[in-house]
Amino acid sequence: MSAKQTAVVICPGRGTYNSSELGYLGRVSSKNAKLVSFVNELDSLRNKAEQVPLSELDDASRFSARIHGSGENASALIYACALADFKSIDTKQFDIVAITGNSMGWYLALACAGVLPGNAGFEVVNSMGLLMHDQGFGGQVIYPLVDAQWKTDAKLVETLNRVVADVKTRKDCEVYTSINLGGMRVLAGNDAGVAALLKELPCEQQRYPFQLLQHSGFHSPLLSHIPAMAQDNLPEQMFRDIQIPLIDGRGKIWQPHAYDSAALYNYTLDQQICDTYDFSSAIEVAIKEYAPDKIIILGPGTTLGPPVAQALIQHGWLGLQSKDEFLSLQKNEPFVLGMGIESQRATVVLT
Repeated sequence: MSAKQTAVVICPGRGTYNSSELGYLGRVSSKNAKLVSFVNELDSLRNKAEQVPLSELDDASRFSARIHGSGENASALIYACALADFKSIDTKQFDIVAITGNSMGWYLALACAGVLPGNAGFEVVNSMGLLMHDQGFGGQVIYPLVDAQWKTDAKLVETLNRVVADVKTRKDCEVYTSINLGGMRVLAGNDAGVAALLKELPCEQQRYPFQLLQHSGFHSPLLSHIPAMAQDNLPEQMFRDIQIPLIDGRGKIWQPHAYDSAALYNYTLDQQICDTYDFSSAIEVAIKEYAPDKIIILGPGTTLGPPVAQALIQHGWLGLQSKDEFLSLQKNEPFVLGMGIESQRATVVLT
């Protein structure tokens, strides 16, 4: 019998359930009795909260950005899809050595690592989704820092920094770095700040800058009112022991049996809500501290693949220097396995 491969698991964030993912939950769970039971239990919790069941949302005939993209629905759908994927990983083939996530993916990582067992993870995600839907404001704008080959472009970095610095001087504008996302930067701003960024940033790669729909000013002081409400709804007693090492949005490792549970709770429901989420640092720590044989990205969606690849290229991991080299590696012997890509998923799941 061949030895297990080590793997770091990455959990997706809020923007990963889109029109192409409609039906994902049903596809990945319908043939597995344990996953069917898992989805049914989540549907029951949604019914009790007088929310639309996830299976009904996922099985809709058409995708609605207004409905599927709202905080209370998108967060719960992504949680269900990602946890179903995590439960599907063949642990006889892979030794999961660490877990991390992007943005909302931190809550998913906590659930996967055993900190939020049972329905606790879903309760956290559902509660935070509702809070952001009802109490969040501002928005997010994304802009690239890399060229077409995913190499850092000094001119793009300089342009972004210059525009952000200028917008920050304006009386009514607030702008912050929300997420360091591989070769991209996500900016959080109030309405005036977002409008100014969209106007002042030059068009790049025919799609940037663009505003992420139905996203508040996550990971910034714009949400400084959220932690108190979150902690009122979600007591520290919900947090249990870490079973698998976690890498947070600063690159800090939380080791089983060697951490302060109160500090983990406060980071989760205070600091990371209001401070920059450095996903790039999390990936750097994952590869340099654990040197995994594989990186497994949970579904739904495939949007985290490029940021992960861009981070690998930035550090020359596996000798990678460009997008073309990464794509060649993925074609011949994939290092990054995205469960949202069927051919890669097939190599990960228990058959």
